[in-house]
Amino acid sequence: MELSRRDALAALSALGTTAAAGCAVRAPQESEQSVVESYVAVATVVYPSPVSGVESFVRSFLPARLDRPRHGPAMYETVEELQGVSREWYGAELSALDPATRDSLLREVGADAADEDPDGTLAERVRFYVVNELLLALYSSPTGGELVGIENPQSHPGGSDTYQRGPK
Repeated sequence: MELSRRDALAALSALGTTAAAGCAVRAPQESEQSVVESYVAVATVVYPSPVSGVESFVRSFLPARLDRPRHGPAMYETVEELQGVSREWYGAELSALDPATRDSLLREVGADAADEDPDGTLAERVRFYVVNELLLALYSSPTGGELVGIENPQSHPGGSDTYQRGPK
């Protein structure tokens, strides 16, 4: 299943985020580029294998989320801390690691089993600000919603014919 820029816009709309901010053409700061690359790297590990177009989807979706006044700085801080762990444990940036090593890193940090807590440990914050943010984006998009049987995610009407037939 191919994720598109339209999916990113739909996900942003469903989350009540201004869609234009996420897809506007602007020059991102160096720190933002590094954070976005880290999110893309994590998405390639946590998204289901039938999903393609991950990089462009995350790059379209994420800037608007990073621009949020309170949430964005915490996203930056969490990813920068995760990057520090990646450099310390594996000697490389998160995005430079192969997918299996990225998966190991997330598990070793404890993000796979941690409860999400925006003020908690690194594992809890990675779960909240990174993993859950990416999954929320995916499953609130029309294409991602189809993967789990949500034909019409919130804010995506899908046309009147969808109300006249049952789910697939």
